[in-house]
Amino acid sequence: MEFIKKCSSKKHSESNAICYCQECDVYMCNKCSNFHSELCENHHVNNLNKEKNEIFTGKCKEKKHKDDLEYFCRNHNQLCCAACISKIKGKGNGQHTDCEVCYIEDIKKEKQNNLKDNIKYLEDFSNKIEQSIKELKKIYEEMNEKKEDLKMRVAKIFTNIRNNLNEREDKILSDIDNQFNNTYFKEDLIQQCEKLPNELSKSLDIGKNLNNNMNQNSKKLNAYINDCIFIENNINKIKIIEKNINKSNSIKVKFKFIPEEEEINKFLNDIKNFGKIINEDLNGLNSSIIYNKEFQTIKDWINKS
Repeated sequence: MEFIKKCSSKKHSESNAICYCQECDVYMCNKCSNFHSELCENHHVNNLNKEKNEIFTGKCKEKKHKDDLEYFCRNHNQLCCAACISKIKGKGNGQHTDCEVCYIEDIKKEKQNNLKDNIKYLEDFSNKIEQSIKELKKIYEEMNEKKEDLKMRVAKIFTNIRNNLNEREDKILSDIDNQFNNTYFKEDLIQQCEKLPNELSKSLDIGKNLNNNMNQNSKKLNAYINDCIFIENNINKIKIIEKNINKSNSIKVKFKFIPEEEEINKFLNDIKNFGKIINEDLNGLNSSIIYNKEFQTIKDWINKS
């Protein structure tokens, strides 16, 4: 909200004030200001700034204090009135009772000397502020570029780790299938066993029929021999299935995943604490070396496991 004061003159009470006179304690519009400047050349006049919500009136800003600011508190570097330094506390009085206080006349020379130093500082800084801003922007752009580059490098490292873990998981799952089938039985063993009763029954019926008609016409001898071969081949298949069944029934599953749980937990904890960001200028270390070293450790562990 803009700070707007009206002129203290009754004739111009509707006009906006543009300045304030400390000695006269009045707000003045443009017309009054021109008249006032001709009559009171040595008065302290403050131009009103719409961006400021207060101006210096020479009076104490405390609500219950209306005295002139005649004292200075060294502890707080602040102007005070008589009520501020009053020994009687209460009702807003005595805020600076225990402070080092002096008359404003006593610090005039000190403030004048400080003012000279401050003016020199402001002048010096004003001469180099534009260059300082350019340098600051350049530094920010360079640091932001390094930040984004570092984020990309870290993302690449962790993506690499995830890919290695996924590949290793797929390999181990495939090994489980292969070792289980090769060590115990193939996946179609149960299907073969389910067909076995029919094969047995069929071979048995053919064998009994051949045995009952063994002395019939010799012209059917080739058919007889062929059926015998069929039975013998079926028996060979059955014996292989029987062997696999006996093998499967006699061997207990002994597969297990290594490393042990304790080492797995350690590895998971290493992942949780993997990587760190350091300031090379402060620590004198190269972060890329740390990343590569730790990443290689993770890869070694995966390959070893």
